[in-house]
Amino acid sequence: MTHRHGAHLLDPSTTRFNLWAPDAKSVALLVADKPLPMQARDDGWYSIEAPVGAGTQYRYLIDGELEVPDPASRAQAGDVQQPSVVVDPDGYRWRNPDWRGRPWHETVLYELHVGAYGGYAQIEQRLAALAELGVTAIELMPLAEFPGDRNWGYDGVLPYAPEASYGTPEQLKQLIDAAHGHGLMVFLDVVYNHFGPDGNYLGRYASAFFRHDQHTPWGDAIDFRRREVRDFFIDSALMWLNEYRFDGLRLDAVHAIPDRDFLLELADRVRAETGPDRYVHLVLENEDNRASLLEQGFTAQWNDDGHNVLHTLLTGENQGYYADYYQDATDKLARFLGEGFIYQGQKNRRGEPRGEPSAHLSPSAFVLFLQNHDQIGNRAFGERLVSLSDPDALRAATVVLLLSPMIPLLFMGEEWGARQPFLFFTSHHGELADAVREGRRGEFAEFDDFADAETRARIPDPNAVETFEASRPDFTSASEPGHAEWLALYRTLLQIRHAEIVPRLPGARFFGSAALGKAAVLARWKMAYGSTLRLELNLGPASVPLTAPRGAARLLFSNRDLSDGRFADQLPAGTAAIYLDESNER
Repeated sequence: MTHRHGAHLLDPSTTRFNLWAPDAKSVALLVADKPLPMQARDDGWYSIEAPVGAGTQYRYLIDGELEVPDPASRAQAGDVQQPSVVVDPDGYRWRNPDWRGRPWHETVLYELHVGAYGGYAQIEQRLAALAELGVTAIELMPLAEFPGDRNWGYDGVLPYAPEASYGTPEQLKQLIDAAHGHGLMVFLDVVYNHFGPDGNYLGRYASAFFRHDQHTPWGDAIDFRRREVRDFFIDSALMWLNEYRFDGLRLDAVHAIPDRDFLLELADRVRAETGPDRYVHLVLENEDNRASLLEQGFTAQWNDDGHNVLHTLLTGENQGYYADYYQDATDKLARFLGEGFIYQGQKNRRGEPRGEPSAHLSPSAFVLFLQNHDQIGNRAFGERLVSLSDPDALRAATVVLLLSPMIPLLFMGEEWGARQPFLFFTSHHGELADAVREGRRGEFAEFDDFADAETRARIPDPNAVETFEASRPDFTSASEPGHAEWLALYRTLLQIRHAEIVPRLPGARFFGSAALGKAAVLARWKMAYGSTLRLELNLGPASVPLTAPRGAARLLFSNRDLSDGRFADQLPAGTAAIYLDESNER
């Protein structure tokens, strides 16, 4: 018999509760502090049909001694330690029931943190402005219930329950519904590689969720060999896509999921159970650069390689993982623009081979970004690129971000030239708070700038409310010097993208790249209808000669005025120019 994790309404006054607890000797459902014994079923399952409806608060009582929330809770009455709540998945009345999503090649992603942005209502108020800018999808950082009310979301412990401090399930659906009304897709970042450190009791009554022979940075790996475990996470993904009508998922750090066939099954079931009439997109974060997954049900992958080489060229930083990109950076820039991944089996600084060949993939199989939550927030002080790099070079990189055939991702406030940091924040307490604070500071001990303990002590405490408050972008008109110029640049580039690039993206492919000089490359892509897109990029300190003729190509955009005759065969420092050759268009 197949069991579904969690509480499921059978009718308005009856709910079936299922808990997989193979280590428990007995389980009771607690409703209004009254224990209702659950029946032991096959393979460690316990179940009961109870005369309760939506809104009922409940817990499980394990072996008469431990009260726990439902690990498949659809909502919590407060924090992770509070009772779970029965939810009616059909209770919300959709205003845009015919929404079917948008094709992937139209995607322009905008990543945001719900709490730092101000909550669902504040996001809803900015949807029209984002759509007018040219954004076509918002991506929410993880919503799964986490301890406390301030967290990036990667400490989630209840992967079916949207964080209670952000609002109710109905309010989340209202936000998604409103976004669809503006023509915006909504993506969700999901974490299926580990559970957070506080509020997860599975080890007590379902230790088979974990395998002790494989480890992740967060502890024992999840055991996806178990059918019950696979279904737990796949059903969570299907819930977000079908009940909440998210248009896509970003799967966090799948390199920490040891079972590749779980990923393939997840993709297969999503494709089968969301139906052929919807556009549903599955995006990976995968340090292993497994290009083959992008041919087996997954739409695209975050291109950390592209970010990392652009970042080191923009900032000169060469410590930590940037060391893998600093050496031979120009050649690596050319490989990224000409083939997608930089590491396609080559060895990194530790001598470890990484990646698979990617040049055969579509450029739109790669999500490109200059900034995201990780790349800003994992810095000690959360600085944004606008505070770290030369303005002309950053504008040139922004041209690459928004006009290359890769799918662009913006991070909240980036389009505004925001200078507020995005810091690492949590709301843990006691010993865990101390461990997180000291662990955070210890991460930087190998960096030259943080070699002494006194300097590391200045790194913001993740648990301080001030750390969270400092991370909230300010969208008031006078908040940032130069914000109007940055906003105008993003608006112009996105208008060009939607008019010139997006219609030519289906069938696009890489078409070669070459170094022009230090930190300067020429890259081309074959686009639909036989056209060719050409990028001339110089992130270096001096002009470089151009060696390949432009032919009949039409200039779409350059961040520098190239009308001066001197630039006919020279590309100035801090310049990106995008040309479109339509001479072979059919």
